[in-house]
Amino acid sequence: MTRNTRTALLALLGVCFMTGLGWASVPLYRMFCQATGLNGTTQRGTVAPGAVDHQIRIDFDTNVAPHMPWTFEPEARSDTVAVGARDMAFFRATNTSDHAITGTATFNVTPAQAGKYFTKIQCFCFTQQTLKPGETARMPVIFFVDPKILTDPDASDVQTITLSYTFYPVDSAKTKG
Repeated sequence: MTRNTRTALLALLGVCFMTGLGWASVPLYRMFCQATGLNGTTQRGTVAPGAVDHQIRIDFDTNVAPHMPWTFEPEARSDTVAVGARDMAFFRATNTSDHAITGTATFNVTPAQAGKYFTKIQCFCFTQQTLKPGETARMPVIFFVDPKILTDPDASDVQTITLSYTFYPVDSAKTKG
């Protein structure tokens, strides 16, 4: 094998490796954020551990993408919950257009260090939502704040957590097929 052939093969191998790394980076980053709570990524769970004698305030923030003809808001702007206890909040979305629109909600929690302790049991954000023209949907989220937040030196002083959602339209061309 000549030196030029070896260099060409190494370059081709490098290109293939970088392409694979670029393709896998989004799912790997998502898994990393879910495992660590990085950037306010919440956790998913099935059962709340049970209330402890500590309250925390949860604020709800809602947004829709530009040019998406929906209104979207929480039924209550905030709630005070017992740490470890299961709680539920409701949101309302209304399609103000003259055609059906499917949307998906992205979410995060601030402060970011609280993300790994904010656990959702059920959420409208786990699935796409389709609203007919003029239709309003009432959408719940069931959640709890893990009591481990009280023993984390980086998060133990958190008094308020903001749960923020943004609805984006789903590209119907990508979902068909």
